[in-house]
Amino acid sequence: MPLRPPRLGGLLAWHPQPIPVLPVLCLVLWLAYTTGVLRLLHRGHRWPVGRLVSWTVGLLTVVAVTGTAVNGYGMRMFSVHMVQHMVLSMLSPLLLLMGAPVTLCLRALPARGVGGRVRRRLVRILHSRALRVLTAPMLTLPLFIASLYGLYFTPLFDAAMRTWWGHDWMLLHFVAVGLLLFWPIMAIDPSPRTTSPVLRMLELFLAMPFHAFFGVVVMTSTTLLVRSFARSPSGWSTSPLSDQRLGGGIAWAFSEIPTLLVVAAVFAQWSRSSDREARRGDRAAARDGDQALREYNAWLANLSRPDPSRPANPGGRG
Repeated sequence: MPLRPPRLGGLLAWHPQPIPVLPVLCLVLWLAYTTGVLRLLHRGHRWPVGRLVSWTVGLLTVVAVTGTAVNGYGMRMFSVHMVQHMVLSMLSPLLLLMGAPVTLCLRALPARGVGGRVRRRLVRILHSRALRVLTAPMLTLPLFIASLYGLYFTPLFDAAMRTWWGHDWMLLHFVAVGLLLFWPIMAIDPSPRTTSPVLRMLELFLAMPFHAFFGVVVMTSTTLLVRSFARSPSGWSTSPLSDQRLGGGIAWAFSEIPTLLVVAAVFAQWSRSSDREARRGDRAAARDGDQALREYNAWLANLSRPDPSRPANPGGRG
């Protein structure tokens, strides 16, 4: 653990730890993703650069709070730990999902051989009932809420903070919960369930008030919520209660980040969907010589013709 008070310049320095689980996992995931991109390019297919950038930045955010001094200070200060929690559960998952890793995997895997079997198994998993249940809002929303209230208002947090392994599992849990919550909401990758943009926004707006209220509760609390940060390190000019309130403010402020990112992603999807519909209509018109427009004009012309079965003077007056 760090012995000196945190300094902004030293927070991103490499921090030694028994086994850097999450940084190593991020490196493996980045290599796997770039291998898939290179395989697509080798076949002559394109892959959006923005998705590669989003995936890379998402992994870097994970490394920034788990493989640097932020991780060490997160074991000693509630506010720094809350930065880890917010980044891993609300920022990193959104950036990773914007990289569309499932789509890349389905496109990069070959159709035959071992890769074909892996691809077919992945498709079966995507359509499985178990994954549909795991991504249902009846489970993801309570799980997201429990990762706040159930963790910090029960002995679970102190139990996890006793060891490095428990701490790392807790951080990994934050990422997993964020991915489960935002995967169907973002709807960039194939998922077990498809919902309209309105329902996806409703899921987001149902979760964010609970998150913001948690931040307010922590900010206004007059007692310490957890025992792990009950004592300030010797020589540090920090108060555990004031540091906890700072952590609550960080949690409250982070509730705006996913809202902005998700709204931007849904708006972009709507725009692309409208463009695709317009291009599809143009292609159909080019194939049949705009038959739909001709039929519509003929229908309007038929309405404007006089009906010979009707009397010339319906009023009956000469």
